[in-house]
Amino acid sequence: MIRARPIGRHRHPGETTMHARRYATLIACVSFLVTPAESRPQQPARAQQQPLPNIVLIFPDNLGWGEVGAYGSVRGVPTPRLDGLAAQGLRLNNFNVEFSCVVSRAALLTGRYAVRTGAVQNTGITLWEITLAEALKPLGYATGHFGKWHLGGYDWLGKREPTNQGFDEWYGIPLSSNEAQNAVSPSTDPSRAEAPHIWEGRAGQPAQKVKPFNFETRPFVDREAAQRGIAFMERAVAQNQPFFLYYPMTQIHFPTLAHPDFAGSTGAGDIGDAMADMDYNVGLVLDAIARLGIERNTIVFWCTDNGAEMRRPWRGTAGPWSGFYNTVMEGGIRTPCIVRWPARIPAGRVSDEIVHQIDLFPTLAAAIGQDIMPKDRAIDGVNQLPFFEGKQAKSNREYVIFFTNTQLKAVKWRDWKFHYVFQPEPNLTVEPAMRLFNLRSDPREESDIKDANPWVKSVVDRIVADFNATTARYPHVPPNSPDPYVPPRRSP
Repeated sequence: MIRARPIGRHRHPGETTMHARRYATLIACVSFLVTPAESRPQQPARAQQQPLPNIVLIFPDNLGWGEVGAYGSVRGVPTPRLDGLAAQGLRLNNFNVEFSCVVSRAALLTGRYAVRTGAVQNTGITLWEITLAEALKPLGYATGHFGKWHLGGYDWLGKREPTNQGFDEWYGIPLSSNEAQNAVSPSTDPSRAEAPHIWEGRAGQPAQKVKPFNFETRPFVDREAAQRGIAFMERAVAQNQPFFLYYPMTQIHFPTLAHPDFAGSTGAGDIGDAMADMDYNVGLVLDAIARLGIERNTIVFWCTDNGAEMRRPWRGTAGPWSGFYNTVMEGGIRTPCIVRWPARIPAGRVSDEIVHQIDLFPTLAAAIGQDIMPKDRAIDGVNQLPFFEGKQAKSNREYVIFFTNTQLKAVKWRDWKFHYVFQPEPNLTVEPAMRLFNLRSDPREESDIKDANPWVKSVVDRIVADFNATTARYPHVPPNSPDPYVPPRRSP
């Protein structure tokens, strides 16, 4: 089998990198799509032989590697449902994400590095971006969002809600969990400043406030979102309709306050209690899938948006890695990820191969066997389905590029991690700025070995150069761009 590789992938030092090319099938997906097309995917014909798989994407917040039993829980808090899920599917030990909440969600749902989308906390992403939900709807999928959105910016209401980007219905918080600490919204417009709320909405209807979002209601959001997500699945199954359930949990982002059922239950503080709460809520969703008789043909992804929570007194742990989210240290961008699909993914596998959250979109496209990938923009994700299925031992990715907003910070290639700007903590740059680590021998990124291995920089420089070359044809969406966004005319 020929393995598709991202642009700039190297077989050995000095090898000429691959150039962007048009891909013929989703099974042989490459990083960048160059075929002009309409911005919205065409509605493909539904497969005749196999039913479309259901998709459940569970996405906890600021949950580091060291919190999960299957990943060697540092606190010793039992996570039986996650451990069981890992035993039933594929556990990824080198799953990579963007450095912070908004950009991670943008990358996950678009299959693009967030720097391409212009994603920033103030405004989120433009409606020009095509989310996974928007791509699935023409196939007849029911699409539901229950939890934390954080892609619409502060001025999201009626403009950049989940229902504006492909979701039939939603429930949860439009911004982030720390809003529970605020007396007013962080909006800069005083006329819109009001206490944060939990919201719900349906496509074609105005969103409605459910109740205030504060320290009293914050512990209940994930349980309520799980229950609503389960009801959503039940309705879809009753109607014989495939579904995409997106459950972006609010735990264990600060303020890390567990449901009363678990508050004080673990002896491991608020973080430990919240982990027990989170594991229980995941179990509610998994039990519903089993009760509905759809386990075999339901793809379940459980992965986290960022690494360990860093704010005291709710400081998390990244296990063997250094750092926290809001940096590109391994503790911030290497997070736990579990994939289960009994029909096609063998159980009990563990892999150290590199995967990135941008790979989920093209991988799911391959899993459903439909051409849903946008073709008028750069797509950075690669199809990992053959690797997930065990048909090949290696991932279809050998590197990832890390930005913080628009600043290039690092490249991970194979076991090497080159920092162009070494920042072990947010807003703290350490000299010398450029550093090189071998993550196999130095997982905590402590011993700079760039002087002994100067050839590595030529490899990662080429990866970055290949990425930058694509921006001439596909310019980045500028941060804070308003809707409607129209991309500039492309060069021939």
